[in-house]
Amino acid sequence: MSWNKDRRGDRGYHHGNLKEALLQAALGLIAEKGPAGFTFADAARTAGVSAAAPYRHFRDRDDLLANIAQRGFEQFEQTLAQAWDDGRPNTVTAFERLGKAYLAFARNEPAFYSAMFESGIPADSSPELTAAGERAFGVIRAAAERLAALTPPGVPRPPALMMALHIWSMSHGIASLFGRGDAARRKLPMSPDDLLEAGALIYLRGLGFPTDQKPPEKDRPAEPKSGPWGTAPK
Repeated sequence: MSWNKDRRGDRGYHHGNLKEALLQAALGLIAEKGPAGFTFADAARTAGVSAAAPYRHFRDRDDLLANIAQRGFEQFEQTLAQAWDDGRPNTVTAFERLGKAYLAFARNEPAFYSAMFESGIPADSSPELTAAGERAFGVIRAAAERLAALTPPGVPRPPALMMALHIWSMSHGIASLFGRGDAARRKLPMSPDDLLEAGALIYLRGLGFPTDQKPPEKDRPAEPKSGPWGTAPK
């Protein structure tokens, strides 16, 4: 990475990709101090540029954080979509992967996760951030719609949006408290994955889904493994 003195008299430096350098500097500061623990000038200093240089790409510190949150949601969406894999090979197995992927993102990307959910930046602070967040949530909603379609006969079908919001809230709560990759992680006498799976089982049981076996699906493997509904009988 090359740095060159600004020959026009600016007391900072030119950088081949100033915006990226500032984003990476801010991510490092978030990981070290949290999203509220640094200033715009701190980000510039960490990136090795003048205090005025960040204004070439960002209005202020909040704009910088919004850009980081947007990037986080974009990566989050990719992680969730890959885990969901359009519900393959069956809804239950894919749903189980989705929950694990949610927790893994919080554990592996704590700086992005903090910027997305703990920076105090309004979700609608920019159209790009709003769209990125909606796309990520859309993966969870797609899973909820598939789950709702498995409602047993004679049981009222729950609204998919309600299910998506409940599942998101449960996943986020466990990730934020017990599945983090930073010092804010609380101790837990079980794995976060096991806690989420147990919570999903209790939730689905409350909606009237059978929890002693997986609901029948045409594409269900001959010998299904355990999932949110418990272990299927052999």
